[in-house]
Amino acid sequence: MTLAPGVQSLIDWGRDVNTALGELPLLTRRGALRDELDRELRRRGVSVEVAADPIDRLIRVDGGEIRVRAFRPRSTGPHPAFVHFHGGGFVFGTIDALVNDAKCAHICAAAECVVVTVDYRLAPEHRFPTAPEDCYAALLWAVRNAAQLDIDPGLLAVGGESAGGNLAAVVALMARDRDGPQLALQVLEVPVTDMSARAVDYPSVALFGDGFGLDYADMEYFTTQYLSAASDAEKPYASPALATDLAGVAPAHIITAEFDVLRDSGEDYARRLLLAGVSTTVDRRPGHTHGSSVLWQEWEPAREWMDEVVSALQRAFHSAKVEPS
Repeated sequence: MTLAPGVQSLIDWGRDVNTALGELPLLTRRGALRDELDRELRRRGVSVEVAADPIDRLIRVDGGEIRVRAFRPRSTGPHPAFVHFHGGGFVFGTIDALVNDAKCAHICAAAECVVVTVDYRLAPEHRFPTAPEDCYAALLWAVRNAAQLDIDPGLLAVGGESAGGNLAAVVALMARDRDGPQLALQVLEVPVTDMSARAVDYPSVALFGDGFGLDYADMEYFTTQYLSAASDAEKPYASPALATDLAGVAPAHIITAEFDVLRDSGEDYARRLLLAGVSTTVDRRPGHTHGSSVLWQEWEPAREWMDEVVSALQRAFHSAKVEPS
């Protein structure tokens, strides 16, 4: 199969950079990878839209502090809020990355919502369940500080990409299980839904587990770094696909990529949500691989992906406002 030239060049770039930086200590490698990705995306024309100045805050969480960054529309609120969790395999990623700023600023302006993006603590220094607990704490913080942030606490959504999609799904489960905030939507982009030993059995693993941007070997590495024990992979707050009961969680909009190792596990999660009576839309994006949506400012199919994220949020907020629960 032939990938779009821009997608193939991004995969090739990622392979070369990871090879070049692979021997660096983890803390050094995180910063180096972020800087290299920032430079590559700037070369490709990625920029951050001019919007209201984002504000950073430190918030208390169990065992420490984390940062959040809030992007606020210029229009008068209160506004809906989208609490966003970045990707990176639970090991990499930061709210300081250009890709994160560009995405969050765009969603803020296009969907006219406050976007709160969360710098959750990373593995292996902070293993499961630190990341989902940090993310849930950030959701609660946004609700508590709704007036300061110009947020309507009755119009909330969560979402993220890859590992961030996993965290959004888990936060939605936590909100249901803990009688937490009512969520209008969970937006799961190429999500990690199953880290158990059974995950290798999804057909997309054999089809796209090598050479398509995220290798299955990468997933094995991330899993071992993230989980404290193999048995953690069976827990729903690590592998939401293994939850015995999904009824009552927030409506879901799940986006998968045609050539992604995680495609079938994400779509299987969508089917399980539907069977549980959860309003769910699943959208498989043709021509895409894991991570190719970062090209949304230069490649039209990726722009359509971003437009769908914005539209899904707009529809959910409108519905929640018109028909409050």
